[in-house]
Amino acid sequence: MDKIITIGRQYGSGGREIGQRIAEKYNIPFYDNELITRAAKESGFAEESFERAEDRATNSLLYSLAMGINVYGNQDFGFSGLSLDDRIFLAQSDVIRKVAEEGPCVIVGRCADYVLKERDDLVNIFVRASMSYRLQRAINNYHIDRKKAADFILKNDKRRGNYYNYHAGEKWMNLNNYDLVIRSDLIGIEKSVECICMFLGE
Repeated sequence: MDKIITIGRQYGSGGREIGQRIAEKYNIPFYDNELITRAAKESGFAEESFERAEDRATNSLLYSLAMGINVYGNQDFGFSGLSLDDRIFLAQSDVIRKVAEEGPCVIVGRCADYVLKERDDLVNIFVRASMSYRLQRAINNYHIDRKKAADFILKNDKRRGNYYNYHAGEKWMNLNNYDLVIRSDLIGIEKSVECICMFLGE
């Protein structure tokens, strides 16, 4: 398998699990929170800044001050005119390009499809599911309070959408932006993995 696979996903759809299984099947690296850690180490920003910035997109001074930055390494960026979120995105994008150069891998979220759009070996996948399916996964798999689950899902989707729309200049839920769209609620996690592998021609 010689592809770079990016996976966008609605919260609770199982996209991260699907990505992990694909990476395991092909014995290739899987990047999600690991990407944040690596970017934080290489950029000098506080890791907490990356964790919060993924789901928030704004260029307000108040937000930058509230986030705070690691004093180490920050001066090397030279992006003084950019918001903290923009600088974090650029640092993260650099890491995404580096891991893609290292070889086949699976990258979940982080606007990776946009960052790597010039690559010929890129396959962009989006995983979606019905609200009822995502509610059950949020409650059973992620232990989200039943009364708060629906609101939690909608807020997470909104954050991901805002982050993607802000940085990529595209609508996160525009399914025309992806090479393959999977409905995990209709076929399940395992079948979703099988379908993606068939699509990859493996």
